[in-house]
Amino acid sequence: MKAESLFSLGCVSANLTAASKKQLLQEMAELAIKCGAACGRDMAARDVVAAVMERERLGSTGVGSGVAIPHARIEGLEQVKAVFARLDSPLPYESIDDKPVDLVVLLLAPMDAGGEHLKALAQVSRLLRREDMRERLRNAPSAESLHLMLTENREANAA
Repeated sequence: MKAESLFSLGCVSANLTAASKKQLLQEMAELAIKCGAACGRDMAARDVVAAVMERERLGSTGVGSGVAIPHARIEGLEQVKAVFARLDSPLPYESIDDKPVDLVVLLLAPMDAGGEHLKALAQVSRLLRREDMRERLRNAPSAESLHLMLTENREANAA
């Protein structure tokens, strides 16, 4: 899966503000609806939040180093899509290293996208595992530059 098909420019936020994990997921779900990452008949942000919160109950998707990758399979989606947000200020997230998160990728997949969903999750994880990439994302001046970093990275496109 190519990163440019995973991340659309309108699905990248450079300065998201949230006071809690639930508010963060709500803001990202609203962005997913607005940018078309979560589109389907009668799809609403609450549907996305409910699916992601159900997944979070299995274990936090805070993977450490200030990164979270909340994800869910949602009825009615046609393809795997991602929404990226850099937070204005780090937020407690119950991460595996107990550190707050400031880089978040919301990954949404159709119910029947087993292998494709896992490949996209691995691709995003590989990309954000790299310390140099996390620093570049934290220092990017705009959503456009964030989008370029997320989509032009050769290692991310190798998945």
